[in-house]
Amino acid sequence: MRTFLLAALAFASCSLLAAEQTWTGQISDSACNRKHESGAENVPTPPERECTLDCVRGGSKFVLVAADKVYQIANQDNVDLSTHAGHAVKITGELKGNAITVSKIEMP
Repeated sequence: MRTFLLAALAFASCSLLAAEQTWTGQISDSACNRKHESGAENVPTPPERECTLDCVRGGSKFVLVAADKVYQIANQDNVDLSTHAGHAVKITGELKGNAITVSKIEMP
């Protein structure tokens, strides 16, 4: 039994370490994803940061746009998301399905 527990613990530890990854992309919002637009005729598109924060205040969720993929952000309460809204960033975290649980956000 003890050998089984040690093996299970070792496997779990390796799984946790291997699960963390890093992505480079832009913090955006689920309404705009890759393309920010004003949504109104003859109204200029706001800067990406301002648009992202406005859309999140309106109910959208933060996302990471990386290359050709849009990743959901699982932990929307991460304060660094608002700090880096609209910025190009490097995100470290764990991917489950299509959602990243962010552990660190930094400027590249």
